Amino acid sequence: MLDVVFAKPALPKAGGLLLLVAEDEPQAGLWAEADAATGGAIARAIAVAGFKGGKGQTLSLIAPGAGLSHLALVGLGKRAEITPLGAAEAGGRGLALLTQAETLALAAPGLAPDLLAEAAHGAVLRGYRFDRYRTREKPEDKPKLARLSVLAEGPEKVKTAYAPLEALAEGVFFTRDLVSEPANILTPAEFADRVEKLGELGLKIEVFEPKALAKLGFGALLGVAQGSANEPRVVAISWHGSGARKKDQKPLAFIGKGVTFDTGGISIKPAAGMEDMKWDMAGAGTVAGLMATLARRKAKVDAIGLLGLVENMPSGTAQRPGDVVTSHSGQTIEVINTDAEGRLVLADLMSWCQEEFSPRLMIDLATLTGAIIVGLGHEHAGLFANDDELANRLLEAGRMSGDKLWRMPLAEAYDRLIKSHIADMKNVGGRPAGAITAAQFLQRFVRNGTPWAHLDIAGMAWSEKDSPLAAKGASGFGVRLLDRLVARFYEG
Repeated sequence: MLDVVFAKPALPKAGGLLLLVAEDEPQAGLWAEADAATGGAIARAIAVAGFKGGKGQTLSLIAPGAGLSHLALVGLGKRAEITPLGAAEAGGRGLALLTQAETLALAAPGLAPDLLAEAAHGAVLRGYRFDRYRTREKPEDKPKLARLSVLAEGPEKVKTAYAPLEALAEGVFFTRDLVSEPANILTPAEFADRVEKLGELGLKIEVFEPKALAKLGFGALLGVAQGSANEPRVVAISWHGSGARKKDQKPLAFIGKGVTFDTGGISIKPAAGMEDMKWDMAGAGTVAGLMATLARRKAKVDAIGLLGLVENMPSGTAQRPGDVVTSHSGQTIEVINTDAEGRLVLADLMSWCQEEFSPRLMIDLATLTGAIIVGLGHEHAGLFANDDELANRLLEAGRMSGDKLWRMPLAEAYDRLIKSHIADMKNVGGRPAGAITAAQFLQRFVRNGTPWAHLDIAGMAWSEKDSPLAAKGASGFGVRLLDRLVARFYEG
């Protein structure tokens, strides 16, 4: 992660300079100083490019003079309309233009300390790169940037505002690292081992192996795992930050699907694109990153994170289409398609979560269906909920964080599609409304009206293109969303 420092405004003598500017405002402060020092190079470039500081507008110069190797301007739009997300995205856009600078100074004349901290946060997020397995990369292809200096009249105020955002970035990066790992490295056991190390942050970590899971009655989850040589794990992560007596606590519960590789099992997937199924554990990755974030920033909330970690493989021991499994709740499930495995994992976790922790609410995250990508593409995750207040809070947190959601329906007519002739339910309802019937399946494991939301993040966990806050690859989707939800509505 970029080393971020804070200082008073001063024109750097070397490296890169990133200036964030509001729309149609006159040159002032460091901007005017840099233009004078470079012999008017900035003003000339602005005139030629027609740069006015509109939201998302960018302008970059190489070797503009005054010792600077790189310089970029990024528009913030109208000053009265600048949001935290807009500031973060401006920082990210600027960073993407300047990765070959060895050091970078960031300035935004007149921007409030909290917004400048967001801009630095956006730059840090955009600077993420997973290069653990690059052993022959040419030096000129590697980014050189390692240090970001944030320049402000009140650097201590910006530093204070940045502290929780630094914790958030660490959580996002933990998730991105997990999602980026190949499945031969990140087995269920390895995933659990990495999460156990988060105990040093003050989190309580419990890992459950197959014998314990069988004793708990996790028949649906174990059915998914039975075809793989890599044994399953369930990880429970607890954070007690509210200060309330433990007997009085009703934690927020976050539950993640962690299929470390998904072949589809006996209902095997086509070969084309199957390599992408290494990130079928992104829901669990998001929950782990969120819990790390809450601990790092000492969030004043009680929360539990549950990870269901399995590998779905075809073998002589794999579950078959037509098998019936008994879930933790006691409900029986006819397995019509072994590639609809994530909902089986989540079903046991949701049931056990309510029995063991009596949560205030439950939110599950899963790369659950291809159907949600057909419906929403790669712009929104699907949101299903049994509680309007929870749904509306998630939608607001999505708008604020940039992790966008779109609410989808739940209804009895859809629920009838998963009726089984020999068991309590079947695990698929056919091609129509595939994302909805998956959510209806999960809803059958919600007890006593517990507020619950299901986020189908299949289209959002991995991106094939760059965005302002993430380069192509693992996005870390959901960590910023859920951290904002907790901070906005449930802390204190």
